[in-house]
Amino acid sequence: MCPRQFMSRRAFLGILLKGGTLALFGATLYPLARYLYPPRRGESSVSNVAAAKVGELMPNTAKVFRFGNRPGILIHTPKGEYKAFSAVCTHLNCTVQYNEEASIIWCACHNGKFDLNGGVISGPPPRPLEAYQVNLRGDEIIVAKQV
Repeated sequence: MCPRQFMSRRAFLGILLKGGTLALFGATLYPLARYLYPPRRGESSVSNVAAAKVGELMPNTAKVFRFGNRPGILIHTPKGEYKAFSAVCTHLNCTVQYNEEASIIWCACHNGKFDLNGGVISGPPPRPLEAYQVNLRGDEIIVAKQV
C-alpha cells in the first residue's frame, strides 16, 4: 500500500483563493461584456397584427399594442375613425401616449406633440410618426405597415 498524501492547508487555501478570485473576475467581466456587445436582435418581419377588437375602444381613446418588437398606438378619434402609428417618438425613441383632453399624441419625455395624422405640432421631434394602415376584418382591427 502506498501512503496517502494530503494537501497542506496552505495549498488548499491558495487554490480556494485563486478559484474565488477567478469567479469574481468572471462575474464582473461577463455583464460588462454583455453591455458593450449586446446580442443582435433582428427586425421583426411582422407586416400586420390584430391590435384590438371592434367596440373595445370608445371614441377619443387609444390603446398601445405590440407591432413586432416595437410598440404601436391605435387611436379611435373623436370623429369615430381608427388611426394607427408607431408609438416610438422620433426624437429619442420614448413611447408616446394619447392625450384625450387635447386629442393629440404626446411624448412625455420632452413634451413633443403630434396631431392625429402623426405630424409634429411642437417640441423637439424632428419627423412625424410612422403611420400604419388600419383595416377591419370581422370583429378585429388589423393594423398593417403602409406600402
